[in-house]
Amino acid sequence: MKSSITNPTHLWGIDLGGTKIECAVLDKSNDLAVICRKRIPTEADKGYQHIISQIVKLVNLVIEEIDEQPAQIGFATPGVLDPATLTMKNCNTVCMNGQPMHEDLEKALGIPVKLANDANCFALAEALMGAGKNFPKAELVFGVIMGTGVGGGLVVHGKVISGHHGIGGEWGHNIIEEGGDSCYCGKAGCVEKVIAGPALEKYYQKISGDSLKLKEILERYLANTDEFATATIERLLEYYGRGISTLINVLDPDLIVIGGGVGNIDLLYTEGYERIKKYIFNNKKISTPIVKPILGDSAGVFGAALL
Repeated sequence: MKSSITNPTHLWGIDLGGTKIECAVLDKSNDLAVICRKRIPTEADKGYQHIISQIVKLVNLVIEEIDEQPAQIGFATPGVLDPATLTMKNCNTVCMNGQPMHEDLEKALGIPVKLANDANCFALAEALMGAGKNFPKAELVFGVIMGTGVGGGLVVHGKVISGHHGIGGEWGHNIIEEGGDSCYCGKAGCVEKVIAGPALEKYYQKISGDSLKLKEILERYLANTDEFATATIERLLEYYGRGISTLINVLDPDLIVIGGGVGNIDLLYTEGYERIKKYIFNNKKISTPIVKPILGDSAGVFGAALL
């Protein structure tokens, strides 16, 4: 730490991604205006200790730029800190699993830190700075991630709810298709193995014999030129309806925000919305706002700062 100056109105956050680490500093005294943003490569292939050193390097670069040191830092992580063991789990940056990252970061940085799953940070940022600003009465916001994987985060009254095991919001690993494909989590037929982008592409290849990206499959569906594309997108819409209905039946959120590449598919907000009605425990009526995010790839680092 090369500066002794701190500003209590400045919020520091770091988004710890598989390929890049990004830091942002927000000013809560000025409508969360961005003071600084900087990113460097994660270089995860060099191991866990190297990731820690890259984080320290990035923090010092930001300190030099704004001539100020953080009082504390929030981190968006690719997994969760297990409340029982105080070690990381469920990280797709696998060298982090089993590591006492919270303790190691506090030692390396010399300040308090707070860790939350990147999906939780996405949900928090969208609730407080993004789509949630259009729904000021929303007390319970669920942030959905639908991309290469499926995850989620739960925000209640502006606070992340991580849960007893630290897995709050992980709807992507509920079984939705009996006898479905095996998942790295140890189960089979998880939501993630049915409606994530790679799962849909795999299904198309299985029934057609051809390999296409989801974007091309969607184009063929919209053009009504490919029966296999039709079957694949119909599968997405049907299981999306089932999956989202469970969120509504259990939590009844005031707002659902859907991020990730699959979440860009407009059909989810029209025909997909209709499919939810088949499974909702409310006389097949639904008024839950389900919207696209506003913050884009800034949500993770902003949510980390808001921790």
